[in-house]
Formats: sequence, C-alpha cells, structure tokens
Amino acid sequence: MSEQTQLIPGNSLITKTPEEGRVLAVKMARLIIKSTQPDAKAREKMRPIYANDASMLIAIGQTVATEFATIAKANDYWK
Repeated sequence: MSEQTQLIPGNSLITKTPEEGRVLAVKMARLIIKSTQPDAKAREKMRPIYANDASMLIAIGQTVATEFATIAKANDYWK
C-alpha cells in the first residue's frame, strides 16, 4: 500500500455516545481488513465468499465487538 492507513480515525477512541462508539468500532474493523488486504480488487473478489459464510460473518461480528469493548473502556463506559 502506497499510503499508510490511519487505523484509529482522528487518532482518538473518545466518542460522545455509545452509538458513535459502535460506528467507530465498525470503521476500525473495516480499516484493519483494508490494512491486512490492501488490494481492493482482492477484497471485492472475497466479499461474496464471506457474505455467505455464517462462521466468517460471526468472526466479523466478534472483531467489531472487540473494537467496541476497547472504545467503551476508553470512554469509561460513558459514565
């Protein structure tokens, strides 16, 4: 990849609300996939494979959940 992907948008995990935190978690999960497989054509080619595989979709959900837990902790669970 010619340009470096910023894996934490805005270089901050702080969000105003849990909803914003969840959106950030999804974005971060997508960025790690992009960073791991920087070839857009390769990602597009694989999309139909994981889109129809329940195990892969669950793994994606787990990745987002892990990112969200990290963001929630950084936001002191929005207390």
